[in-house]
Amino acid sequence: MSLETAIATVGVSLLLIAFAMNLGGLLMTNSRLYQGLNAVGAALACLASAMIGFVSFVVLEGVWLIVALFALAGRLRSHNLGDPLGTGS
Repeated sequence: MSLETAIATVGVSLLLIAFAMNLGGLLMTNSRLYQGLNAVGAALACLASAMIGFVSFVVLEGVWLIVALFALAGRLRSHNLGDPLGTGS
């Protein structure tokens, strides 16, 4: 497996884990953990796309990363002390 494929696999896996946990009711979309998984997953997928020169996916994942970081920053500012993992429940 190439380095690009390994990075992409980890990144996309994180995105899918967050999505599946949300659909399963285990993780709310406004949680820090959800937004963190999205940010790291998008960053890795963006990096892998850049490494192979797939510009359209660099744009897609770059925008996904920016949106996730803004959402995560908002959650971190909220200081939800009753929810240390930020699961939103």
